[in-house]
Amino acid sequence: MDTEQLQADFVYCEAIIKRHSKSFYYAFSQLPPQKANAVYAIYAFCRTADECADSNRRPEQKLASLRQLKKELDLFRDRSEADRPLWRALRHVFSEYEMDIGPFYDQLTGQFMDLSFSSPKNMHALERYSYYVAGSVGLMLLPVLASNAAADLRPSAIKLGIAMQITNILRDVGEDLHQKQRIYLPEEELERFRYTPADLRQGLINENFVQLWESLAQRAEGLYDQIHGSLDLYDADSKMPLALSVGLYRAILDAVRNNEYDCFSKRNYVAKEAIAKISASIVNGSSMAERCV
Repeated sequence: MDTEQLQADFVYCEAIIKRHSKSFYYAFSQLPPQKANAVYAIYAFCRTADECADSNRRPEQKLASLRQLKKELDLFRDRSEADRPLWRALRHVFSEYEMDIGPFYDQLTGQFMDLSFSSPKNMHALERYSYYVAGSVGLMLLPVLASNAAADLRPSAIKLGIAMQITNILRDVGEDLHQKQRIYLPEEELERFRYTPADLRQGLINENFVQLWESLAQRAEGLYDQIHGSLDLYDADSKMPLALSVGLYRAILDAVRNNEYDCFSKRNYVAKEAIAKISASIVNGSSMAERCV
């Protein structure tokens, strides 16, 4: 493939991640250029799938878009992909890393689940859904971030995606309800904490809601803790960006807490000052570890 064309294809993918996920972009732009480009291409595929399912078009149009994307992925699997930036960039990624196409299909499964959405019954159902829409992303990234790993890091990659998805759900409770008419909080958890869908529609922030929210947040934080235990098994050039992504996503939970759990009327995000602190802490921690080796 022409070098200039390939560079333009990765710029196309980079523009997508810059526009839609500042935290993800900030963390993984710290990777070496080849790995960063691979992450951008993978993210662009996932974003394309997400937009098929979450756009403002009619349900039948969304379904047609997802089916078309699956056909294009089938062509890619058969090495007959469309001659477009996303697929050209992904072909290069597949030629450079030992990629598995299975998680790409899993991602589409998750988007099809969104088209026929029903609130998860329990935490198991929520985490199963979270695997398809986000744990699959962790598996897509794994060959890039752990290209030389001696251990099986698939459980770690899946946990990272699930933790990030639960974090997104806790940040976007109001947006998911009012813009998408979706309640991702599990029905059993709502019942356990005596918080009703009617309470949710009213945006009621009471002790019951806080306890419910914290129950899910603690699950995400527990997964983040487990991921930290395996960071040293990833490629040396990937540890810091990966740790940064974990730190930034974990900080989203604190942003909601700092806003008194208002995830109905406020957009909760990590302030620039907090990002700088997290980044400095991780960089300094990495430097200390390197000096101790």
